[in-house]
Amino acid sequence: MVDKVKVAVFGATGLVGQRFVSLLANHPWFEVVELAASKQRAGQRYADTVNWVLGSSVPEPVADIRLKPVDPDAVEEAEVVFIALPKEVAAEVEPLLAKRGKIVVSNASNFRLEPDVPLLNPEINHDHIFLLREQRRRRGWSGAILKVPNCSTAILTLSLKPLVDSYGVEKVFVTTMQAISGAGFKGVPGYMITDNIVPYIRGEEEKMINETKKILGRLEDGKVRPLDIEVYPTTTRVPVLDGHLESVHAVLAREPGSVEEVEKVFSEWHSLPQEAGLPTAPEQPIVVRREPDRPQPRLDRDNGRGMSITVGRIKLYDKGLLRYLVLGHNTVRGAAGTGVLIAELYHYYVSKGLL
Repeated sequence: MVDKVKVAVFGATGLVGQRFVSLLANHPWFEVVELAASKQRAGQRYADTVNWVLGSSVPEPVADIRLKPVDPDAVEEAEVVFIALPKEVAAEVEPLLAKRGKIVVSNASNFRLEPDVPLLNPEINHDHIFLLREQRRRRGWSGAILKVPNCSTAILTLSLKPLVDSYGVEKVFVTTMQAISGAGFKGVPGYMITDNIVPYIRGEEEKMINETKKILGRLEDGKVRPLDIEVYPTTTRVPVLDGHLESVHAVLAREPGSVEEVEKVFSEWHSLPQEAGLPTAPEQPIVVRREPDRPQPRLDRDNGRGMSITVGRIKLYDKGLLRYLVLGHNTVRGAAGTGVLIAELYHYYVSKGLL
């Protein structure tokens, strides 16, 4: 792209908002021109007010931007608005932005299950983006809303897709070990998580069940037909900064020949974002580790610049039961990185005249 697309980030001072800013600050297609946060910070220089936690300093291209309030009327130049807001706030501002012609790429959980809203994990269901035609027809928007999946669901579904394509998947039993960054700055008090594991995350298991079926579903006649799959999640919070680890047992419809065959299915799988050369797409979506003690959050969460997932401890039992562990960076593949990849996918299809 010769002329960069102007973008904004709403919720730019939170953890996911900072991750959006870091991924967009030197992006080859996008230029950050507006940042928004709470009205108390409005007018302040971004580098002066943000409590930056990603590396040593705020990226130079965005440091001098003056923060705006989280108000759709405050957006002047941006064509694309990335959302890193609580769902209650996002539910109010997103339709107003779409009505004003903005392309909204949102990490908030509201609208994810609306039938005309694409819930995208681009390597898996890039064609679901064509739900935008129905969304615009029904709602009369010149803009659009596109959604990023739940963090644990994004990691799980990326590992399931090659298995669905090669063998079929009937049931999934998954236990997550989720990093504290998934709860944001103020999400888990230190006294609760240090020396501890919290065996419950409010609303997380319902998201994993419903979003998995939609993401792995098929687009037919302008609607997503959810995949017929049973999902049984248990979600826990563990004292890790970044990186969700998930223990998965999948009941396959057809039995693989060997563990080596499954490793090959995982490691050779790729999709349209890789073929199209989208900037944020990892060269290898799924990395396979064969050591008995991998994947680990500290060692494997940054594979593919945080956009690859890592699979290990693969074991085949009788009757098509497959066990593996999968790890992904929750604020990159599970949040902002997938959001940026969705925006790249949208502009790829626009450049082809398909949207």
